[in-house]
Amino acid sequence: MTISTEAPGIVTTMESWLQLLNQHKAIAIIRCSDYELAHKMALAAARGGINLIEITWDCDRPGDLISQLRSQLPHCTIGTGTILNSHQLQESVTAGAQFAFAPHFDSTLLELSLSRFETPFVPGIFTPSEAVNAWQQGARVVKVFPIKSLGGAEYLKCLQGPLGHIPLIPTGGITLENASTMINAGAIAVGISSHLFPKSAIANQDWSSITTRAKILINKLQRS
Repeated sequence: MTISTEAPGIVTTMESWLQLLNQHKAIAIIRCSDYELAHKMALAAARGGINLIEITWDCDRPGDLISQLRSQLPHCTIGTGTILNSHQLQESVTAGAQFAFAPHFDSTLLELSLSRFETPFVPGIFTPSEAVNAWQQGARVVKVFPIKSLGGAEYLKCLQGPLGHIPLIPTGGITLENASTMINAGAIAVGISSHLFPKSAIANQDWSSITTRAKILINKLQRS
């Protein structure tokens, strides 16, 4: 990767991406069909100290939201998720996404990210075979999804034996209560969505409660 900049939050190399994950440990995953609500969700999480924010590509106007947040939150790293095809990956990079997640492993997407884009791409895996395959094809960190269905932290511990060299980011079932357990089980970071952004808080636009939840999460993870 060749982008050179000193602006905070910019991911310039895969090594710096891994450093950000090691440092911050939490990714706030925002999935919302209302642009304004999604925007306020991101701001509330950032106020609580979460510096890695993922806007899923099935949000309302995700490219516009990523661009706006890049401008408003220069200290944060803003990326995207739920990338399912090459067109979406291209659009997300054009919009300014600083990282991209997929819920699955697609060798074409991985190859495209490595050969054309300067944006870290994290494929989703479900099995050890998928993790090894993704790693062998160039992925340097993988998303373990959905971790709730796979047995949670115990599954991560099992993977650590033979696959300890592959950084893992569990998502899909991360809570304020189990996030630190995931880190202690070997995860480099966690992705959290519904348990950071309860439906009731969003419906009531209770952004202070989301900020409080973000602070609690960060405090727990920093002690892990």
